[in-house]
Amino acid sequence: MSESHGPDPEGTTRRLPVLEKDTADPAGNGLDQSASAAAYDPPPVLDGDAGGQHRFWSARRVPAALVALVGLGAAGLVLYDVAAVRAGRPAMAWRRDLARQLAERPLDDTWVLTGAAVAAALGLWLLVLALTPGLRAVLPMRRPHPDVRAGLRRDAAALVLRDRAMEVSGVQSARVRMGRKRADVRAVSHFRPLDDVRSDLDTALGDAIGGLGLSRPPSLSVRVRRPGRKG
Repeated sequence: MSESHGPDPEGTTRRLPVLEKDTADPAGNGLDQSASAAAYDPPPVLDGDAGGQHRFWSARRVPAALVALVGLGAAGLVLYDVAAVRAGRPAMAWRRDLARQLAERPLDDTWVLTGAAVAAALGLWLLVLALTPGLRAVLPMRRPHPDVRAGLRRDAAALVLRDRAMEVSGVQSARVRMGRKRADVRAVSHFRPLDDVRSDLDTALGDAIGGLGLSRPPSLSVRVRRPGRKG
């Protein structure tokens, strides 16, 4: 801001207009930043917390029920056929045909290889289900009491972070993708410098992640951009 100190014929002092540079463009070219992004490591785990809680194990009810039904049906059918043969009746046609096919077909036959591949794939799938915990959508929380264990769904955690992001001044919309190891935040800002908005988002979302009480807090990735031009 500048003022005129020389003699004024009208006896008044007038303020002269001053052109200010765009805060988002230090060169003063009138160009605005289009995006601002940063990634940060997860906040430290609180003192006294082990921070090594494992994921929850899935009950696997649907795969277990399917395997049990298939096994029960096959065992019942074979048991019925064996009992019928013991009672003097001929074996079922499908069992006689299966025994003949297994005796006559070579091991390199296409159908034999296909059946072996399907059986191996099903067995591998069952082993993976038996050895992995599952429930990837549930994030384990800290255990302040040894007898209590809690978990938080990833969609609920993403909703909390989104609500906190919308409270930051300048944020028009926000989208959060919550993973087990990282939280990706994509925000649109319609005013304020993007670096300032991202800095406020870093602070607010960092506090929000710490308040979730997760045993393994995810790292934070924040990206802020301007809204796209219409038309």
